[in-house]
Amino acid sequence: MTHVLTAGLSHILRLRCVRCDAEYPTDSGHLICPACGRDGILDVEFDYAAIAERLTRESLAANPDTTHWRYAPLMPLVNPERRPPLAVGGSPLYSCPRLAAELGVNEILIKDDGLNPTASLKDRASSVGVAKALEAGATVITCASTGNAASSLAGAAASVGMEAHIFVPARAPEAKVAQLLVFGAKVYVVEGTYEDAFELSMACAERLGWYNRNSGINPYLVEGKKTVGLEIAEQCGWQPPDWVFASVGDGCSIYGLWKGLWEAEQLGLSHRVPRLIGVQAAGAAPIVEAAHSESDLVPIAAETLADSICVGTPRNWRKALNAVAESDGKWLTVTDDEILDAMRVLGARAGVFGEPAGVTAFAGAVKAAKMGLIGSNDRVCAVVSGNGLKDVVNAIRATGQARRVPPDIEAVMKIVRP
Repeated sequence: MTHVLTAGLSHILRLRCVRCDAEYPTDSGHLICPACGRDGILDVEFDYAAIAERLTRESLAANPDTTHWRYAPLMPLVNPERRPPLAVGGSPLYSCPRLAAELGVNEILIKDDGLNPTASLKDRASSVGVAKALEAGATVITCASTGNAASSLAGAAASVGMEAHIFVPARAPEAKVAQLLVFGAKVYVVEGTYEDAFELSMACAERLGWYNRNSGINPYLVEGKKTVGLEIAEQCGWQPPDWVFASVGDGCSIYGLWKGLWEAEQLGLSHRVPRLIGVQAAGAAPIVEAAHSESDLVPIAAETLADSICVGTPRNWRKALNAVAESDGKWLTVTDDEILDAMRVLGARAGVFGEPAGVTAFAGAVKAAKMGLIGSNDRVCAVVSGNGLKDVVNAIRATGQARRVPPDIEAVMKIVRP
């Protein structure tokens, strides 16, 4: 599969297939490896020696841009000015002493990426995807999504006047579908699974010539997601934590997280790469199973309330496994009950409201602490990838209903002081 790409990416060395290691020039037009087909996910390789001359601690400290475009020299764009105007990135990194004490670690940091424009980490990917679509001269863009990639694409496309056609499975939360409609996207609720929605999106992209934003096909999406890793390194004063936990569905986000942290080290900005722990929901954990069995991924029928990571056939599983292995990291699963508990604890102890998939990383940190995988001297970071307002049904499920009282102070007194 190919799509027109603009030549002139002098800061990119090549595209490399993660399956067969074949190399392709940046102007080849390939989104996937022709020899490997869809299994041939490509990775973008940069000229770090050249970039290091432009991107330094000093240049970043002097840069007033707080969005993820502050890392533009590491972005795969021909013309950085052709990018969506939404203020993506620059999300806060909170140190949470109360949580650290409860977990028995030196420090726990919460990266709240639910504060991006459409309330998820996926805004980082979609901003780059839309910029690449503009460079390619596309007027229509498409993707399939369990929810967050869809809303992020719809918002980014709306901001530049591009038509977006979005395919979501029937289980997508109503709030996420509402976002799509508000952003003016053409929305198709597919009567089937995420995999069914993905195949339909792929078929439409092929037949109608729409620009393909799907992260399982388009290698440039991860280059937006990696900025979360670069931000964590920079916000830690280039002294990154010992461990970083990430929720995993398709696998693109954790690879992007690792790549950003790794690039910070490659450029001499930070001194090391943290160890990554990839966390999947127990009912949707084919990548964890592949890691533990040391074999290729076997698709499953995924089932979890964490809709954004309910992926039975992840396309970026090789990149995900590579990222965790390269960092000498680990893999964990958490139950839906542990995810719901993490929603409640993170909100009540840190004031951060995450959706189920968004708090899965933190649920993994809690479990790792109980298992003794992380120690009392460790600094730990958990990435919250999506805002809790995306799924208020499960938020209420996590906390229970509010008390109902008549407009009478005595009724309140009976509750407060029974």
